Amino acid sequence: MSATARGRFLLLFAAALLAVPSVSRSADGSLARVRERGTLLWGGDAEGGAPYVFPDPKDPGALVGFEVDLADAVARELGVRARFSQNAWDSLLPALQRGDFDVALNGIEITPERSGSVLFSSPYYVYTEQLVVRKGEASIRGLSDLAGKRVGTLSGAVSQAMLEGVGGVDIRVYTGVVEPYEDLALGRLDAVFLDLPMAAYYAGPNPKLAFAGPPVGEGYYGIALRKGDESLREAIDGALGRLLRSGELRRIYERWALWNGAQEKLFRREAHPSPGASFGEERDAPLASFLPALLKGAGVTILVSTVSMALAVALGLALCLARLHGPGPLRAAATAYVEVYRGTPLLVQLYILYYGLPNVGLTLSPLAAAFLGLGMNYAAYEAELYRAGIEAVPSGQTEAALSLGMDRGGAFRHVVLPQALRVALPGMTNDFVALFKDSSLVSVIAMVELTKTYNILAATTTRFLELGVVAALLYFGMSYPLSHLARRLEARLKRGRR
Repeated sequence: MSATARGRFLLLFAAALLAVPSVSRSADGSLARVRERGTLLWGGDAEGGAPYVFPDPKDPGALVGFEVDLADAVARELGVRARFSQNAWDSLLPALQRGDFDVALNGIEITPERSGSVLFSSPYYVYTEQLVVRKGEASIRGLSDLAGKRVGTLSGAVSQAMLEGVGGVDIRVYTGVVEPYEDLALGRLDAVFLDLPMAAYYAGPNPKLAFAGPPVGEGYYGIALRKGDESLREAIDGALGRLLRSGELRRIYERWALWNGAQEKLFRREAHPSPGASFGEERDAPLASFLPALLKGAGVTILVSTVSMALAVALGLALCLARLHGPGPLRAAATAYVEVYRGTPLLVQLYILYYGLPNVGLTLSPLAAAFLGLGMNYAAYEAELYRAGIEAVPSGQTEAALSLGMDRGGAFRHVVLPQALRVALPGMTNDFVALFKDSSLVSVIAMVELTKTYNILAATTTRFLELGVVAALLYFGMSYPLSHLARRLEARLKRGRR
């Protein structure tokens, strides 16, 4: 090879090496995959998601919201159609990382913790936080007045981190947006602290509620993408830029009464926040630092489960006796109770107790609703266990007791019931263990037990694996002693029978 040829080869080789980074950045395949499919699949939560994404009141089969309009506009700029994928808000990012959809778009604040696990587009909205109180409340005018107050917020939101930074606030964490404002109007909360778009939609029209002080805590919403999907992010950034410059982004926000002076910052370079300019550094905290919060959640789980099971055992026995020995109307009522409670979801029952009863003038605290909801539900199952145990005792046992001079009540208490309990005990123990896990459902009524604590910490730090293992071990530590105790009780009952 001549010197000239070698020189040309080296130049071409160097040019190829220099081109590799740019090729890898633009050829990760994410944008090509979306265009080949013809749809941009975006994840969000339509449950109480106004004004972001929610069912159209005029046509519940269709979704509306400013982020629905935004997703349609971005997809149109990419030459594809937008398609929505429903997912719970506090698990949007794990679902995104798992590959359930291409992007997550649902009022997701850009924070250092989230930026460590996903990519973010250029900001598309400048948000602020708004404190809301009941109308006429004069003692709360800002965050400094919240010490000792019950304040509702959204799980994993920046507003929650801000409340934690205030100190001394009784923070009540919700998974939905509607519920905290409902509880505030009912007097269960002293204030709600959430993003201004939520406050404007849910609290603004409510005559019982009022804004307390000006908005605070400015930040940015961004579209979240998986790490490595740089080509799709570049295309989305370009689409957002074109929508911003053409005025379409402003028209979308004006259509939803969301445009304000803060949105002018989207035109400036500082609209790209530094990953370090936000709240907290929980992502790098040692795992042991989360243990006190998880143990506190476990304590709530033990309290709720124990009291609820005690109620279930007592009420279940009463239902069983009513079905077996009560008069006709009482038997029918007990049978209907068992069938209705076994045939409807526990989650629906909790919603009716906590959010439905105030409509008829009966307001329960979260703890009382949790006790009653779980206890009344499990009572139906305990009643069937008692009934099976009692019917398993031979009728000759009762006849023998009567022949010895016992009355029917004494025969039942001293002869039939102990034997029936021996039969029912394994099933009751299994139900108690199941109740520990079902207690996680009370998070829908603002109870922060172990599962809810885990969800909050994991959504904030994205450490789903490590914290999930710790939470699972705590559940095992609570349920295993019950199984061991049940085996000892069964062995003691067998010895007594012999």
